[in-house]
Amino acid sequence: MNKLLLFALTGLALTSACKKNDDNTPATMQVTGSLSAANEVPAVSAPNATGTFTGTYNPSNMVLTYAVAYSNLTGPATAAHLHYGDSKHKTAAPTVPFSNVPSAASGSFNGTVTLTSMQADSLKAGKLYANIHTSTNSGGEIRGNLTAK
Repeated sequence: MNKLLLFALTGLALTSACKKNDDNTPATMQVTGSLSAANEVPAVSAPNATGTFTGTYNPSNMVLTYAVAYSNLTGPATAAHLHYGDSKHKTAAPTVPFSNVPSAASGSFNGTVTLTSMQADSLKAGKLYANIHTSTNSGGEIRGNLTAK
């Protein structure tokens, strides 16, 4: 009887340990965004400036690993960050600064950041955008809303 009970409890423990995540959250999510001057609010004049944001987000530890590439800015990048943004037509304060942005008109950088719960929720809801600033366009020269799938 004790062996049967032990066997049943072991089976139950193994079943629970192997249980799928009920909220259908993937192990990692791909994060993308296309940055352009036309996405700025208001739009700015930097017709050849473009950029891309690619990365992965791990919901279990809230770690975002990213790579950003940009080209043809009107001058050297002076700052770059993630901003909260509940709309493609509004601006918001920076929430995640990027510290290793090359001071160049074209370049790339990458990094890893642990998001807060609010930042993570905003990312998953499509309410974060990446922004790169120059001295010509100090409010932002290229911008792209991020999508996490």
